[in-house]
Amino acid sequence: MQAADYEPVIGLEVHVELATATKLFCACVNEFGAEPNTNVCPVCLGLPGSLPVLNEQVVEYALRLGAALHFDVPEQSIFHRKNYFYPDMPKDFQITQYDEPICVNGWIGVDGARIGIQRAHMEEDTGKTVHVGGGGRIHEAEYSLVDYNRAGVPLMEIVSEPQITSAAQARAYVAELRAVLETIGVSDVKMEEGSMRVDANVSVRRAGSSELGTRAEIKNMNSLRSLGRAVEYEIERQIALLDAGDRVVQETRHWNEDDGRTHSMRSKEEAFDYRYFPEPDLVPVAPDAEMRDRARSSVPELPAARRERLVRDWRISEHDARVLMEVPGLTHYAEAAVAAGGDAVEVTKWSTGEVLGYLNETGLSPEVLPLAPDGLAELVRLVADGTLSRGMAKDVLAVCLREPKRPREVVAEQGLAQVSDESELARVVDEVLAANATTVDEWRKGDEKARGKKRGFLFGQVNRALSGKGNPAVLNRLIDERLSSTS
Repeated sequence: MQAADYEPVIGLEVHVELATATKLFCACVNEFGAEPNTNVCPVCLGLPGSLPVLNEQVVEYALRLGAALHFDVPEQSIFHRKNYFYPDMPKDFQITQYDEPICVNGWIGVDGARIGIQRAHMEEDTGKTVHVGGGGRIHEAEYSLVDYNRAGVPLMEIVSEPQITSAAQARAYVAELRAVLETIGVSDVKMEEGSMRVDANVSVRRAGSSELGTRAEIKNMNSLRSLGRAVEYEIERQIALLDAGDRVVQETRHWNEDDGRTHSMRSKEEAFDYRYFPEPDLVPVAPDAEMRDRARSSVPELPAARRERLVRDWRISEHDARVLMEVPGLTHYAEAAVAAGGDAVEVTKWSTGEVLGYLNETGLSPEVLPLAPDGLAELVRLVADGTLSRGMAKDVLAVCLREPKRPREVVAEQGLAQVSDESELARVVDEVLAANATTVDEWRKGDEKARGKKRGFLFGQVNRALSGKGNPAVLNRLIDERLSSTS
C-alpha cells in the first residue's frame, strides 16, 4: 500500500519547567546550571519528616496558562502521589496531579486548525541521571551519577488530544505552544536546556478508519527539528511494518539524532500500575475569584494576535512574522529596535537574517547579545542614510555581535564610511571611464548581452578605485548617465 492509504494520529505531551524563583514545594533555588546537588534540601530530597508547601506562584502561572489556552479551571484540583522507583526520584514517588488537574479541555489554534488539549497539570520534576561512558546510554555506561538539583522543580505537563495528523503539524503545534508560554512569561522554554521537553505518541491507521492504531511513545526530542524528524521517521516505520504484514508493538522508543532513527527502549504491552493516591500532606488547590481574575488580566497579547499586528503594522510577510516568533526573545529584540527608530522592514530583514544566523551558530539568546536593540536600529539608519552599503553593514554587524561596540564606533575605527559625495564619485567615474575608453566604445557598439558584461566590468573598476566604499546607488546612476551620453 502507499503512505496515502494510512493516516497518522499523533498526541503530544509537553513538559514545561516554570520560571519561578524557587522549587514547587520548598525554598530551594530553581536554577539551571548550578553545581550538582547544591540546590537541594530535606523536602526535595524526600528525607523523613519533611513536608511540602505549595509555591503560590506555580498556581498563578497555571491559571495564566489556563486563560491563554482557553482551559476550563475547576473549582478545585488535588495532588496525588505517583509511585515508581528510579534513582532520580529521591522519594520513590512523584507529587503530581491525576484525575483532578487544575486545567482541562483547552485548545490552541495552529495554522487555521484548532488542536484540543486534554489537560495541563502541575507536578514536580525529577533529578537528572548522567550515564558515564559508552556513549551516555544506560546499557553501555560504566557507572551513573545523579544530580538532584532539578528534583522538585515545578512543571506543567500539557497533554494534547490525539488530533495532530502530520509531523509538520506536530512541529507547528509545539512552536505555537512555545510562543504562547514565552509570551505569558511562565517559562524560558529553552529546549536545549531541558526546560521544555516533548514526548510524542504516534500511531497510524487505515485512511478513513475511526479505530486508533497501536501507538509508540517517542522520547528524547530536544528541538523542533528533532521532533519533526522523529515523528516523520516513526510514521514511516509503522507503515512499513503494517505493509509487511507485521504488527506495531506498543512501546517507548528513543530518538537518536545521529542516525535519524527511533530505537526501542521498553515495552508497554501492559500499563504500569503507579498506585496513585491523594497526597496526604497537601490540601486541595482552590484558587479564589480574585486570583483567577488576576491571572486572566495578566495575559498579554498572544502570538497569533501579535503576528497579525506585525504583518499589518510593519508590512512584513506572515512567514517573516513566524520566523521572528519561533526564536524565544527575537520578537522582543526586533520590537525594541523598531521602537528605537529602526525601520520595521529593515529591522525584520536583519533580525531574521544575520542576527538569527548568529544566534543559531552560537546558541546564544537575543537578550545576551552584545549588540543591544538600539544598536541594530543605529545600523539600519547608517544604511538608510548612505553611510554604509549593505555589504559594509554586514561586516560591521559581525563585529558588533561579537563585541560590545556600537556600529558608529566600528565604522570610525575601521574607516568604513561609505563615500556618498556625488562630486567625488563623479570624478572617480570619469577617471575610470577615460582610462577604459576601449571598453566604453565596445559597450556602445555591442548588443544587450555584451553591454551587460561591459557595464559590469566598468562598475567593478569604479568600485575597486573607491576600495568598495562608493555608494552603489549613486555610482550606478552616474555610470549610466555617462554611458548614455556617449551612445
